[in-house]
Amino acid sequence: MRYSLVIFDLDGTILDTLADLTAAGNYALTSCGMPERTVDEVRQFVGNGIRRYLQRAVPAGTTEADIDRVHAAFTAYYAEHYADQTAAYPGIIELLQRLKDAGIRTAVVSNKPDYGVQALCAQYFPGLFDAAAGEKEGVRRKPAPDAVEAVLAALQIPREEAVYIGDSDVDIETARNAGMDCISVSYGFRSEAFLREHGASVIAEDAAQLAAMLLG
Repeated sequence: MRYSLVIFDLDGTILDTLADLTAAGNYALTSCGMPERTVDEVRQFVGNGIRRYLQRAVPAGTTEADIDRVHAAFTAYYAEHYADQTAAYPGIIELLQRLKDAGIRTAVVSNKPDYGVQALCAQYFPGLFDAAAGEKEGVRRKPAPDAVEAVLAALQIPREEAVYIGDSDVDIETARNAGMDCISVSYGFRSEAFLREHGASVIAEDAAQLAAMLLG
């Protein structure tokens, strides 16, 4: 069907942020005397918000107080280095422009802190999104549907006319919890096999396939 609203996840869906997330995490870990993690490890750690990423990255038995220290170091570093190596996935900017030209609304809902979501959208996709929401105090993070439902309400689009697009099991669960369609992408942080194991029924391999699904 032709949707009225397309909601995208951010990391691993429209932006390849893995290198910068890894660098910031390793800076925070080493500054607190902990060992670094590889890019492939970080790929598996992300998706549930920054604190959950860091909880997975620290050595077993690390106290919450030490995780607080790692989190503070990460936040300070990432605020200055969030775009060192980050780039939009091929074809995504063109897809967003085509959706805009077709009169289809677009939004971002991410578990990344809201300041990061706003900064990245402004830098990489200026004027291309009608709404963007990251993790905020008092709003449950994905897979809870809260942020998605807030976007639907703000843009006055019924859930039946919206689709959620993401690269992880968290995104599949988010769409299910929000009662809306989901398209998974296999070019991000999770493989097609992983996505299918976690309930994905519609999968796009690249932006061109997404365009075909969304624009016909």
